[in-house]
Amino acid sequence: MRTDLCDAVSAILKIYAITYLEWNENMKLTDHESAMLAGEEGPARKYAMEQVVNVGQFFDAEDCVEIAQVHLMADPESLGDECVSFLEGLAELPEEERLVRAPTITDPRGVDLQAYKRLKQTEEQANLERRSIAAFRALGVMMTDTCINYQTIMPPVLGEHLAFGDTGSSIYANSVMGARTNFEGGPSALAAALTGRTPRYGFHLDEVRKGGTHFEVDHRPVDLSEWGALGAVVGRQMQSYWEVPVISGIDSPPTSDELKHFGAALASFGSTPLFHMTGITPEAPDLQTVFNGPTASVPVATPLTRAEVTALRDSYWPADDRLDVVVFAAPQLSLMEMRMLAGLLKGRRVNDAVTLIATTSPEIKSASDRMGLTELIEASGGIVLEGVCFYQMYAREIGEANGWKRLMSNSAKIVNILGGYGYEPMLASMAQCVDSAVAGKIIGGAS
Repeated sequence: MRTDLCDAVSAILKIYAITYLEWNENMKLTDHESAMLAGEEGPARKYAMEQVVNVGQFFDAEDCVEIAQVHLMADPESLGDECVSFLEGLAELPEEERLVRAPTITDPRGVDLQAYKRLKQTEEQANLERRSIAAFRALGVMMTDTCINYQTIMPPVLGEHLAFGDTGSSIYANSVMGARTNFEGGPSALAAALTGRTPRYGFHLDEVRKGGTHFEVDHRPVDLSEWGALGAVVGRQMQSYWEVPVISGIDSPPTSDELKHFGAALASFGSTPLFHMTGITPEAPDLQTVFNGPTASVPVATPLTRAEVTALRDSYWPADDRLDVVVFAAPQLSLMEMRMLAGLLKGRRVNDAVTLIATTSPEIKSASDRMGLTELIEASGGIVLEGVCFYQMYAREIGEANGWKRLMSNSAKIVNILGGYGYEPMLASMAQCVDSAVAGKIIGGAS
């Protein structure tokens, strides 16, 4: 066992700018929680319980809540060498001290070890990936490597308490499933995994989950890029993490993929963990209920028009038709999206001047292999990656290594993110993205 574990713990806390606070005497802990905090169950759980209490004190939590599962966002690009070394230190502890106490799964990784060389990722990046995987496995973490765990692993249920780290999985779990989680950073999610607890604050509480701002939509988006653009329009109007938007006017239930793209974009543009959609999401049967009961006054709605959604999508349209890379990711593709992409590419060929990448989860990749979808996509010149998501896989570095600048996607979330990674991103439908990849240049124009 490493003798410098306490030093490593201190280092990791400094990296994430966590400041120790005096314990909140008003935060009620069970005997079991107090024992972990006192170090009676080893240094890993002591560190983790200190993290839980620090976060709880900061947010004035009265106590902790037991969690059903953890979704850990900890790709090696975010971790870096020092944080991976910290995990390796935990992994060397005796098994009874290091194994997670709640089912814990992982967000996408940074390297697809079966395909990294063709993307010009480095051996250093791949080795850091291997080290982090080995450490997580030693802690009992299940390497699911997906941001669409709610579609592929174990969907949360109404009222279930969670500790989810990915913003897209958090907003989907909160909003569509009616489960309860805050956005958990890597250290907080790891602490929840090791203790089976998270502080009871924020979106674990009934009163925080009520509607705050009302938007009325005058149309139903027609494709996934429009659903993402609608989420972006709402997200740009959010003033606070705690502001809960309520959307009315959607006249028929969206699909899981439509809600996925809407929520992922809303979370990306608005740092928003929860939305309600009247008559569709479980906590919003009607406006009166979602705004705090039958006597509550319903706020005047802000209208959201198709013109606003179109304007947001068009705002990313470039002045020329140059195209380097088409990316379908963020969130990873569902089986339905993989089938749609394969159908659009069948019998066609991606232009040699353009790279087309689709990312999905290991489970969906396996199903796509079995159903012939992967073969169709790759026979057309596309690249199917599993267990990764583009913006988490050293996007700046692979862009520079491959000479990619102009990027096209149907994901509003990834378009929002990648401008900060040196790309010129643009938003379009999946069909338009495929047509452009085949043509080797951007096809069509702004709406």
